[in-house]
Amino acid sequence: MKAKLIDGKKISAKIREEVKNQVQARIQEGKSVPGLATVLVGEDPASHVYVRSKRRACEEAGINSIGHELPADVSQEKLEEVIRDLNANPEVHGILVQLPLPKGLDEEHALNTISLEKDVDGFHPVNIGRLAQKGREPFFIPCTPSGVIYLLKDTISSLEGMNAVVLGRSNIVGMPVALLLVRENATVTICHSRTKNLKDLVRTADILVAAIGKPEFVRGDWLKPGAVVIDVGVNRVDDPSKEKGYRLTGDVAFDEVLETAGAITPVPGGVGPMTIAMLLKNTLRAAELQD
Repeated sequence: MKAKLIDGKKISAKIREEVKNQVQARIQEGKSVPGLATVLVGEDPASHVYVRSKRRACEEAGINSIGHELPADVSQEKLEEVIRDLNANPEVHGILVQLPLPKGLDEEHALNTISLEKDVDGFHPVNIGRLAQKGREPFFIPCTPSGVIYLLKDTISSLEGMNAVVLGRSNIVGMPVALLLVRENATVTICHSRTKNLKDLVRTADILVAAIGKPEFVRGDWLKPGAVVIDVGVNRVDDPSKEKGYRLTGDVAFDEVLETAGAITPVPGGVGPMTIAMLLKNTLRAAELQD
């Protein structure tokens, strides 16, 4: 029996519509229009695509979108000056610095400059620190990890007691996802490039989150039958049969895993749409916190 497809497009569309309605309601009450400022440094094509899609999503939801584009050779001082100006701007409720930054810029220092109340990406060290502590709540949860958990809870009634394996330990996805799974009372194993007996550990997973950045790394025979698989990876693989000369694939060998898993996210159309939906939710929350 083939796995159920977890439709991130459909679920994210529902969230985006909810945010749009809530934004309209607060405007009708005479409250401010939520505002999101994006800071884009350099000419990385993927970053430009991501920022354009985020700005377009804001406009569709009724959120004011303010873009700042800086050259790749911008100084650390100038970048942080832009962020501080946005911190002081009452029309800006959320600030998103598109990562990765060009070489030579201190990413952590830039993120530290963002006001906690405007850190809608959830990457400020204090927000991550609160996420890691029992009894503490971050102002915001990183968007992709938040989207992963939303998809899981939409698919499984409860994550409590589940064995969860996270492939990857990045600051952007792997580590925050693991912390969120712990908050859901799952038992979590984090795997990475130094992990021994990787296949055996993956086979223990009721839930597998693959965020390792290697195309089709996880094979079908690695899985426990019925496992729920969230594939965060987005990789370009050469494919002459496609018009663009490549196809997108996840970190999971989809066709193989489809025969074993209980449910799985496709790539594209799984986690990706959820990231933007959660960004909109965070921006609305930021406006509510600052009212």
